[in-house]
Amino acid sequence: MIIAVDFDGTIVEHAYPNIGKEVPFATEALKLLQKDRHQLILWTVRENEMLEEAVQFCKERGVEFYAVNQSMPDMVEEQFTSRKITADLFIDDRNLGGLPDWGVIYQMIKSGRPFEQASNIIENEYTVPRTFWDKLLGR
Repeated sequence: MIIAVDFDGTIVEHAYPNIGKEVPFATEALKLLQKDRHQLILWTVRENEMLEEAVQFCKERGVEFYAVNQSMPDMVEEQFTSRKITADLFIDDRNLGGLPDWGVIYQMIKSGRPFEQASNIIENEYTVPRTFWDKLLGR
Protein backbone atom coordinates (compact mmCIF):
# COMPACT_ATOMS: atom_id res chain seq x y z
CA MET A 1 0.00 0.00 0.00
CA ILE A 2 1.19 3.53 -0.71
CA ILE A 3 0.78 5.70 2.39
CA ALA A 4 1.19 9.50 2.41
CA VAL A 5 2.18 10.86 5.82
CA ASP A 6 2.06 14.47 6.99
CA PHE A 7 4.93 15.77 9.13
CA ASP A 8 3.90 18.65 11.43
CA GLY A 9 1.26 17.52 13.91
CA THR A 10 1.50 13.92 12.71
CA ILE A 11 5.10 12.71 13.03
CA VAL A 12 6.11 15.62 15.27
CA GLU A 13 4.11 18.03 17.41
CA HIS A 14 3.25 21.41 15.88
CA ALA A 15 6.15 23.87 16.19
CA TYR A 16 6.39 25.06 12.57
CA PRO A 17 8.73 26.40 11.25
CA ASN A 18 10.78 24.54 13.88
CA ILE A 19 10.61 20.79 14.30
CA GLY A 20 8.51 19.82 17.29
CA LYS A 21 8.90 16.93 19.68
CA GLU A 22 8.26 13.53 18.11
CA VAL A 23 4.68 12.28 18.50
CA PRO A 24 4.88 9.11 20.67
CA PHE A 25 5.47 5.93 18.63
CA ALA A 26 5.28 7.77 15.27
CA THR A 27 8.62 6.68 13.87
CA GLU A 28 8.31 3.21 15.43
CA ALA A 29 4.97 2.71 13.67
CA LEU A 30 6.35 4.06 10.38
CA LYS A 31 9.30 1.66 10.58
CA LEU A 32 6.88 -1.23 11.19
CA LEU A 33 4.84 -0.13 8.16
CA GLN A 34 8.01 -0.12 6.07
CA LYS A 35 8.91 -3.55 7.41
CA ASP A 36 5.44 -4.70 6.35
CA ARG A 37 6.41 -3.51 2.82
CA HIS A 38 4.25 -0.40 2.64
CA GLN A 39 5.69 2.47 0.64
CA LEU A 40 5.73 5.81 2.45
CA ILE A 41 5.49 9.29 0.97
CA LEU A 42 6.27 12.34 3.10
CA TRP A 43 3.46 14.77 2.34
CA THR A 44 4.00 18.15 3.98
CA VAL A 45 3.69 21.89 3.51
CA ARG A 46 7.42 22.22 4.22
CA GLU A 47 9.68 23.28 1.37
CA ASN A 48 13.37 23.84 0.66
CA GLU A 49 15.59 23.88 3.77
CA MET A 50 12.72 23.17 6.20
CA LEU A 51 11.72 20.18 4.07
CA GLU A 52 15.29 18.85 4.09
CA GLU A 53 15.33 19.20 7.90
CA ALA A 54 12.13 17.13 8.15
CA VAL A 55 13.48 14.45 5.81
CA GLN A 56 16.73 14.32 7.79
CA PHE A 57 14.81 14.14 11.11
CA CYS A 58 13.00 11.03 9.87
CA LYS A 59 16.09 9.51 8.28
CA GLU A 60 18.02 9.81 11.56
CA ARG A 61 15.26 7.75 13.18
CA GLY A 62 15.31 5.05 10.50
CA VAL A 63 12.39 6.23 8.35
CA GLU A 64 13.14 6.84 4.69
CA PHE A 65 10.51 7.82 2.15
CA TYR A 66 10.05 6.58 -1.42
CA ALA A 67 8.94 10.07 -2.41
CA VAL A 68 8.67 13.52 -0.83
CA ASN A 69 5.77 15.86 -1.69
CA GLN A 70 5.08 14.00 -4.92
CA SER A 71 3.62 10.73 -6.12
CA MET A 72 5.83 7.69 -6.36
CA PRO A 73 8.39 8.22 -9.13
CA ASP A 74 6.97 5.41 -11.30
CA MET A 75 3.46 6.92 -11.01
CA VAL A 76 4.32 10.43 -12.20
CA GLU A 77 3.35 10.96 -15.81
CA GLU A 78 5.82 13.06 -17.77
CA GLN A 79 3.21 15.24 -19.50
CA PHE A 80 0.93 15.91 -16.54
CA THR A 81 1.95 17.25 -13.16
CA SER A 82 -0.63 17.59 -10.39
CA ARG A 83 -0.29 18.94 -6.87
CA LYS A 84 -2.50 16.07 -5.74
CA ILE A 85 -0.40 13.01 -5.02
CA THR A 86 -1.45 9.42 -5.61
CA ALA A 87 -1.69 7.31 -2.45
CA ASP A 88 -3.91 4.58 -1.04
CA LEU A 89 -4.04 6.16 2.40
CA PHE A 90 -3.28 9.57 3.92
CA ILE A 91 -2.23 9.96 7.57
CA ASP A 92 -2.72 13.56 8.72
CA ASP A 93 -3.57 15.22 12.02
CA ARG A 94 -6.19 17.33 10.23
CA ASN A 95 -8.34 14.44 9.10
CA LEU A 96 -11.93 14.25 10.26
CA GLY A 97 -11.83 13.10 13.88
CA GLY A 98 -8.19 14.04 14.41
CA LEU A 99 -5.10 11.84 14.57
CA PRO A 100 -5.56 8.53 16.37
CA ASP A 101 -2.76 7.11 18.50
CA TRP A 102 0.01 5.65 16.30
CA GLY A 103 -0.63 2.21 17.81
CA VAL A 104 -4.21 2.40 16.58
CA ILE A 105 -3.07 3.68 13.18
CA TYR A 106 -0.69 0.76 12.79
CA GLN A 107 -3.29 -1.76 13.93
CA MET A 108 -5.89 -0.31 11.53
CA ILE A 109 -3.52 -0.71 8.58
CA LYS A 110 -2.19 -4.12 9.61
CA SER A 111 -5.59 -5.62 10.37
CA GLY A 112 -7.63 -3.72 7.78
CA ARG A 113 -10.15 -2.96 10.51
CA PRO A 114 -11.86 0.37 11.22
CA PHE A 115 -10.92 2.63 14.12
CA GLU A 116 -13.28 1.18 16.75
CA GLN A 117 -12.24 -2.42 16.12
CA ALA A 118 -8.52 -1.56 15.99
CA SER A 119 -8.88 0.39 19.25
CA ASN A 120 -10.48 -2.65 20.89
CA ILE A 121 -7.58 -4.85 19.76
CA ILE A 122 -5.16 -2.50 21.49
CA GLU A 123 -7.29 -2.30 24.65
CA ASN A 124 -7.29 -6.10 24.83
CA GLU A 125 -3.51 -6.15 24.39
CA TYR A 126 -3.12 -3.98 27.48
CA THR A 127 -4.84 -6.58 29.66
CA VAL A 128 -1.74 -8.80 29.45
CA PRO A 129 1.57 -7.95 31.17
CA ARG A 130 3.36 -6.96 27.94
CA THR A 131 2.28 -3.80 26.14
CA PHE A 132 1.06 -3.63 22.58
CA TRP A 133 4.39 -2.14 21.45
CA ASP A 134 6.42 -4.78 23.30
CA LYS A 135 4.56 -7.51 21.42
CA LEU A 136 4.90 -5.75 18.08
CA LEU A 137 8.60 -5.19 18.57
CA GLY A 138 9.16 -8.70 19.92
CA ARG A 139 10.23 -7.61 23.41
